[in-house]
Amino acid sequence: MSPVESAAGSRAAAAVWKAVLLMLASACMFGCMAVVIRLASTQLHPFEIAFFRNLFGLAFALPLLLRHGPGLLKTSKLSLYAFRSAIGIVSMLCGFWAIVNLPLAQAVSLSYSTPLFVTIGAVLVLGEVVRARRWTAVGLGFIGVLLIVRPGADFSPGVLVALCAAALSAAVAISIKFLSRTEKADAIVLYTTLLWVPLSLGPALWVWETPQGIIWLWIVLAGFFGTAGHMCWARALKLGDASMLTPISFLQVPLVAAAGYLLFDERLDLWIGTGAAIIFTANVYIAHREAQLARRAVTDPDISSEPPATR
Repeated sequence: MSPVESAAGSRAAAAVWKAVLLMLASACMFGCMAVVIRLASTQLHPFEIAFFRNLFGLAFALPLLLRHGPGLLKTSKLSLYAFRSAIGIVSMLCGFWAIVNLPLAQAVSLSYSTPLFVTIGAVLVLGEVVRARRWTAVGLGFIGVLLIVRPGADFSPGVLVALCAAALSAAVAISIKFLSRTEKADAIVLYTTLLWVPLSLGPALWVWETPQGIIWLWIVLAGFFGTAGHMCWARALKLGDASMLTPISFLQVPLVAAAGYLLFDERLDLWIGTGAAIIFTANVYIAHREAQLARRAVTDPDISSEPPATR
């Protein structure tokens, strides 16, 4: 192997790990956002919280224009941005409602049926190659989620709302990956936030109540964590496959489960711990395997001819 090939392989593997770390950071940010949404819900309806999350999120995203200049907004994909934002706002409203009305761990766990939809969509829409081992890891991660959710528990309509948010979130992930082929990650974040503000205003006006006291802090933090998480998420999807990265965001589940226990007296039991352990194991394997394949794809031209079952 020549030094050039070795360096190229190392760079490819480093890009995969960078994408993994960005997705992990995104999971932490979104987990914190879920906590402050629940705190703000002591006074505000989730639809109004969603509006303020977008309004303050836009304030935190506007410095991107100072960094890149007005040229950041130049695009030929405005219709795709609009489509992605429309899907995203419905997913957000459903997700916020679930966070407020279901136990935190259950609401976020249900959102992790998303990888199943993402994996299928990544194959059908993006043409990504998802091989047997990654399918297995994603499946194991989903089993971990099911252990946390415990489908045998009493059914409630809120579960359907959370699952709707998850399915729409998968479409959002696919659309971001498609946009990231030609658009800058910062442009995706800024355009999305710009469109989300007016889209979320209408539902908020139906349930409007002026925030009071510390609630202002929670909704400002919701905007910060939401925008920061979105930035990390968009950058991660720019660097790696959607079907690889989405399962990594499972880290959000044990984070919000712990927060629910400590802050809201929600039960933290063996099922949650077992499910989180399975999810973590699956995520570590996915990240490790993809780093190996990225290096081998550069240094070994024949890797593309390997049978999928061996990869």
